[in-house]
Amino acid sequence: MVWRSQTSLTPDEARQLHYEALVIDTQQPPITYGMVFTEKMRQVLQELARQGRSREEAQPILEAMACREIQTSEEARRQYLDLWKRSGVTVACGTYSGPGPISQAYDRAIRRIAQAYGMTDALNGEVTIVKKAADIERVHREGKHGIILDFQDTTAFEDDLDRIDVFYNLGVRMVQLTYNLQNLVGDGCTEAYQGGLTYFGREVVRRLNDLGILVDVSHCSEQVGWDALKVSTAPIVVSHSAAKAVAYHDRGKSDELAKAIADRGGYFGVVVVPGFISTTPEATLEHFADHIEHLVRVCGIDHVGIGTDKAGPGPGTESLIEWPPEMPLRRPGTFDWSGFRREEHRLTPEYRLHGYETFADWPNITVTLAQRGFNEDELRKLLGLNFLRVFREVVG
Repeated sequence: MVWRSQTSLTPDEARQLHYEALVIDTQQPPITYGMVFTEKMRQVLQELARQGRSREEAQPILEAMACREIQTSEEARRQYLDLWKRSGVTVACGTYSGPGPISQAYDRAIRRIAQAYGMTDALNGEVTIVKKAADIERVHREGKHGIILDFQDTTAFEDDLDRIDVFYNLGVRMVQLTYNLQNLVGDGCTEAYQGGLTYFGREVVRRLNDLGILVDVSHCSEQVGWDALKVSTAPIVVSHSAAKAVAYHDRGKSDELAKAIADRGGYFGVVVVPGFISTTPEATLEHFADHIEHLVRVCGIDHVGIGTDKAGPGPGTESLIEWPPEMPLRRPGTFDWSGFRREEHRLTPEYRLHGYETFADWPNITVTLAQRGFNEDELRKLLGLNFLRVFREVVG
């Protein structure tokens, strides 16, 4: 079929394009451990809730169960692969180290990566771990799917630069320098005082460059972003954020930083988290499209893409796990390592996104962008080719 290049695609044409195109979700954190929720897992979760356990305590138990379910249950494998099929996404970047107690970060990352390999091995090549650009092109050509292992914090490295090599050898190909709070590398975007890269952080960036790992500054302070641009010899990325100029949020980025990242050959992925893209509770994909259009004007069409940061219902990054409402996020008296202040950062339940409830709704994003007038070539760039370009340049 020949697509119209100067006029808007119809919704049917946009959906057809979506399922044909290379689509890369540059931040889909729970793509393995949070995309499986079987009846057996539901029963275990209900028992944990009866015991008074928190979501934080239940999470690693469910992660291990998700891996075992994929390994042992044909029905679980079918459900998981059907979700990928409905999404139309070719490759997703999944997070294997994020916010949490620093003392647990290394072990947690190793465990999650092992589970990712356990799951993909059980899927008989339908989903594979992506390590090179050629892997992305291959799974797209074969009609299959890939996962890029990423970190959303550097706490798993602790104070040991050689651990970066360890995780590279395990398949990690993108590393966010900080989450929201301060670590040994620098400051996050919701920290009380926001400085830039530490001297240790500069060495981390250099080691990431040497190995061919993408440097991500999505949750970092603005100054960490600027410092990373100075230190890095390779393009850097914002895998998932939004434009502060469109809807101010601590998690957003300034136009100046976004343009500087683009000018150095980098990439900016836009989230669909409602409280990040809209200042009002009832957000829609039109708000998301506002950020895309704005950032295309700022950065150029070759440097913008989509990192949804949203897998299931809810105001923020949610998995498909159906948490009992009585189950608290964490045990009383424990510190919230996420760094989010839920009311201030618009992560309370009234913030909802219409048009994208779960990963399966991904095609609606393409339809919305087509309705904004992006033509076929532009859509293909936004959907995946822009990220593929920088991934090929940095990772190989």
